[in-house]
Amino acid sequence: MIMKKFFAFPMIALAMTVSACQTDSRSQVLETSKSQVQVRSYQTRAYDTTDQQKMLRTIIATLQDLGFVVDKADATLGTVSATKLDGYLLRITVTTRARGTTQTLVRANAQYNIMPVEDPAPYQSFFDALSKAMFLEGHQVDA
Repeated sequence: MIMKKFFAFPMIALAMTVSACQTDSRSQVLETSKSQVQVRSYQTRAYDTTDQQKMLRTIIATLQDLGFVVDKADATLGTVSATKLDGYLLRITVTTRARGTTQTLVRANAQYNIMPVEDPAPYQSFFDALSKAMFLEGHQVDA
């Protein structure tokens, strides 16, 4: 009887400790330190093309060049999701949509482990690489 109580107390204490450390992912979904306009401004770029297929192929190639593994690509929805495992988990989803009659909007959304990436630098790096790839693709240069 004493032995059961001896083991029960540490197990209950451990369960309470673990549950107290759990982070509620629902509260993290809407948590951000910046306004949505600021976030959208560094997550979105416009490109002078209406060729969605070419844009998606270039996005996939750019993500692969940056070390990502493409998880899912959907040409109908204009989305590409990819993951990078390099001592950490970095997920990115890139969406495309038409903007007027001459442009395509590209928006990238990244997560580091389970937290949204709010630093503009990784997005800038992605869009710089994508812009270079679009330039090379537009001039039919094989890199």
